[in-house]
Amino acid sequence: MSLIRWEPYGGLINLQSNINRLFNDVFPRKTAEGDDLSLGAWRPMVDICDTENAIVVTAELPGVKKEDISIEVKDNILTIKGERSVDSEVKEENYYRRERSFGSFQRSFSLPTDVNPESIKAGFKDGVLKIEVPKSEAKKPKQISIDVT
Repeated sequence: MSLIRWEPYGGLINLQSNINRLFNDVFPRKTAEGDDLSLGAWRPMVDICDTENAIVVTAELPGVKKEDISIEVKDNILTIKGERSVDSEVKEENYYRRERSFGSFQRSFSLPTDVNPESIKAGFKDGVLKIEVPKSEAKKPKQISIDVT
């Protein structure tokens, strides 16, 4: 016959863990990067890719006007700020369902290389913001030719 250890509060610990997980799923906290993931916060989707000559940031900003977007680089951190306004033509009581988020947003990204803020280019078309951050000459890959001896 083997002995089984009795833990009178084992079930309560599992219950507490399950309740904590439930609340964390429904009401997420801030992430390590500091992005606000609270319920109802709007975070536009962003793609960042590395090309031969630049780092390209593409952000989806449907319903945002060009005038409502600001881009800045400080201490090698690229910050995109903006605001999507609520449709004021339709009265609140006339909605059956409202799923789109409105309000201000801010996304910040640490750039992997030193950049010159004056050389950054940005374009906005069809609700897509495209930012090109040119790489410095020292960081660009160089092709080395091989001499035949």
